[in-house]
Amino acid sequence: MAKVHAILFLGGIGGSPVAEMVAGCHRAIAQDTIERVQQAGIFDGVILVTNGGQLDPSVVIEPSGRPFHFGKRLKEIIEKYDIATPFYIGGGSIPLLSSDKLRALGEQLSSSKDTVITNNPFSADLVAFTPGKAIRAIQLPATDNPLAQLLVRQANLSEISLPHTACYQFDVDTPSDLFTLKLHPGSGRHTRAYLEGLHLDTSHLERAVSLFIDRDAQVLVAGRVGSHVWSQLERETSCRVRMLSEERSLHADERDRRGEVCTILGFYLEQVGAERFFKTLAQLGDAALIDTRVLFTHFGLNLTLADRFYSDLGQYEKIDNPFAREFTQKALEAPIPIILGGHSLVSGGILALIEVARSGQL
Repeated sequence: MAKVHAILFLGGIGGSPVAEMVAGCHRAIAQDTIERVQQAGIFDGVILVTNGGQLDPSVVIEPSGRPFHFGKRLKEIIEKYDIATPFYIGGGSIPLLSSDKLRALGEQLSSSKDTVITNNPFSADLVAFTPGKAIRAIQLPATDNPLAQLLVRQANLSEISLPHTACYQFDVDTPSDLFTLKLHPGSGRHTRAYLEGLHLDTSHLERAVSLFIDRDAQVLVAGRVGSHVWSQLERETSCRVRMLSEERSLHADERDRRGEVCTILGFYLEQVGAERFFKTLAQLGDAALIDTRVLFTHFGLNLTLADRFYSDLGQYEKIDNPFAREFTQKALEAPIPIILGGHSLVSGGILALIEVARSGQL
């Protein structure tokens, strides 16, 4: 069987204290991923591509390079180390992926030919492929998102898409994901220690998630929700689900850049204001999980990363934009738990929260 080599890319999203909070979690997740890769026993080695310094003395460190270009740097690493079977993982991604599942994926890849395995063909965080030289046949992408599709379309590799389960789909992009990860029993030891040090108050999220197993409850989910998420909510929870799925692929289709994003919730919010908006949501459900990026884009808000993240945390007093500040404050004052976040909240995050609810650990 071909030797499999793990390659992790760990970037930085610093610039503000709240961004550093998420970046710190990414570093902890990367440490856990390295540990789990080593425990899997199928990998020939680990290369960490980062400008952030050493995380584990047993791994090879390669600088990210400046200016950074994902595809070019990945190709350089594969060719420098003559890697026949690369197994790429985003350094702060898929924090619930166990060593057993890593071993199974490594074994599957090492016994395959002309194949790419990915957790998401359109926005990949995990891309494992063989042969490694297939990287030479594609237009090198600036980010990891389209890598799997390029390997299929331009290098003629066969695609294996991983199941829509939390361990493959949950990613940490925003502070709301830190709350989800803190509740989930599948996080690694470095991540658990890091999250404990943040002293996050998860009571608001726990109230919402507890309703997943309440037959008399109704939960509203709004934003870029995929059909597989809706399906799992219907199949794996006891509550009734009110779903409003809008503006999927708004970035990929560049509708956000053209100012074409619109949402029915946004139109209603325009008409009645934030206070009435959340009172109405309380009539529609006992809790709500909202992908706020769709709403903010509807209003043409070019929010800073810090403002978006402080909104996710509910720390409205730190938000500079007046609209986002009032919106977040009224969400906190709503009569039901309102959980704010990004796309990950209503995609892999919900899958992880379903597992939390079903675990009986709340």
